Amino acid sequence: MNASLVVQKIKRSVAVVLVLLIIGFAVEPISSVVSAHPAAAAAAQTRTRRRVRRHRSFWKKHRDKLTVAGSALGGAAIGGIAGGKKGAAIGSLAGAGTGALYTYKIRKRHRHRRY
Repeated sequence: MNASLVVQKIKRSVAVVLVLLIIGFAVEPISSVVSAHPAAAAAAQTRTRRRVRRHRSFWKKHRDKLTVAGSALGGAAIGGIAGGKKGAAIGSLAGAGTGALYTYKIRKRHRHRRY
């Protein structure tokens, strides 16, 4: 048998297995929602709601630092294209400065919460 035919058969079988796994994981949550007991749903409505504190994502924890670093990287890239190593150094300083200016002075910090 040709080697390319064997590879195609292996790819096809792996694809079939992956599709079946995806379908299997998608069907399970649907069946658990359908089989929920009506009395349990009524009891859940009478409970008091507690506010659960969600964990902040990496982006939310380090947003300021990542914004400054990203603008410095962008400035270094533009400066490097325009003027080589010296241009990259100047561009990174300029980018970090503008990123810090935006992050700490211009950007709105407090947003109105919707309840």
